[in-house]
Amino acid sequence: MRKIPNNGNLKVMKVAYPLGLFVCLFIYIAYIKWHWVFATQAFFSITEAASGAHRGQQTRDAPGTTARGHKVFYGIMFDAGSTGTRVHIFQLTWQPGETPTLTHETFKALQPGLSAYADDVEKSTPGIQELLDVAKQEIPFDFWKATPLVLKATAGLRLLPGEKARNLLQKVKEVFKASPFLVGDDCVSIMNGTDEGISAWITVNFLTGSLKSPGSNSVGMLDLGGGSTQITFLPRVEDTLRTSPPGYLTSLQIFNRTYKLYSYSYLGLGLMSARLAILGGTEGKPVEDGKELVSPCLAPSFKGEWEHAEVTYRLSGQKADAEKGGSLVVGDFEIAAKYVCRTAETRPQSNPFLCMDLTYISLLLREFGFPGNKVLKLTRKINNVETSWALGAIFHYIDSLNGQKSRAS
Repeated sequence: MRKIPNNGNLKVMKVAYPLGLFVCLFIYIAYIKWHWVFATQAFFSITEAASGAHRGQQTRDAPGTTARGHKVFYGIMFDAGSTGTRVHIFQLTWQPGETPTLTHETFKALQPGLSAYADDVEKSTPGIQELLDVAKQEIPFDFWKATPLVLKATAGLRLLPGEKARNLLQKVKEVFKASPFLVGDDCVSIMNGTDEGISAWITVNFLTGSLKSPGSNSVGMLDLGGGSTQITFLPRVEDTLRTSPPGYLTSLQIFNRTYKLYSYSYLGLGLMSARLAILGGTEGKPVEDGKELVSPCLAPSFKGEWEHAEVTYRLSGQKADAEKGGSLVVGDFEIAAKYVCRTAETRPQSNPFLCMDLTYISLLLREFGFPGNKVLKLTRKINNVETSWALGAIFHYIDSLNGQKSRAS
C-alpha cells in the first residue's frame, strides 16, 4: 500500500484493504531497525515451576513436556474492548536457550462489549463464563492450576465513570476467582493506552519473527480501535528520542532487557468515538428528547439507529453542500473515500458509515505525518494468530510474575 509526504501530509494504503480497517486496524510499518533477543530462561522459569507440580501425571498432552523435551504452557487473556469481549487461549512451547514458540491459539469473541453491562453488572457473568468454558475445553485439566488467567479492558471501560468501571471489574474478578485457573490479585485491570500499544507492538514483532534474531527489522504499530488509537515504534533516529514530547517515550523492561519505545494513545480518536464526534454527539450522553443526529457524512436518504457505549442514537443523512465537499488529495485511500462519498446518494452503500470512516482514517494518517511513499501492511492475523495486543500482554504478565518470584526468593 502507498502513503504520504513527510511534511505532515500523509497518504494512505491501497483501495483493496480499506474495509478491513473497520474490523481491526493493525497497521505495522517495517521501517525501524533494532536489536532484541529474548532472554527466555528468566521469562519462562515461572512456567517450569508451575508445571512441576503436575509432573508424572498422564494426560493427552503429557503435561509440562513434549516428545522433544520442550516445556508446554498455556496463558488465557481476555480482551474487554469497546465493541466486544474476546478470549485468547495461547499454547506455547519452550526449551532452555531457545526462543519460545506459539504452537496454537484459540480465539472467540462475544458482543456487546463489557461496558454495555455498566448498569447491571450481573448480566456480564454469562458471557464471561461462556468464554471460560472455551478455555476449559482447550486446556488439558492438569494444566489448569498453572495457567494464568487475565482480563485487560481498553477504551470502552476507560470512557466509563470510575465507579461503574470498578463494579464491572469486581464482578469479573469474582467469576475468575471461582475458576480453576491461576488467578492473581491483579487478574483484572484497565489498560492505559500506552500499555495497549506496547503489548500490540510485542505481539506483532513476535509473530513476524523480528524478535528471533539480532539485527532484524522491527515493525511499528498503528492500532485503530473503537475508543482510542495507538502508535508505537522503536525509534532509530536520535532526534526522535530528543524531541519527543513528555509522556510519548516509555521504557519497556521485559525478558531482562530494557527498550525505549515511542508510544502514545489518543483516547477518543478510535473509530467509533470519532464517528460520534463527527455526528455531533457526546460520549456516553443520549441526545435530548430523542432528537436525530443529522449529518452530510451519511447518505442523504439514510435513516436509522446506531448504538455506541450503551447509548442508542437516531441518525439521519443530509444532502451535502457541493461547494464545500471533497477538496483533499491524500493518495489511493482518500481517492476511495472521495469516490464513496461522491456516489453515496446514487449508490447507497450497505455500510452507511463508509464515507465518514474512510475520510476520518485518511485524515488521521495524514496527521501522523507519514511520507507519501511509505508502505503499510494491513492484517488481522499473522500465521493464523490474531494481531491484537493480547499475546504481548500475556508475555508481559508472565514475565512480571517471574520478576515477583525472583524478588521473593
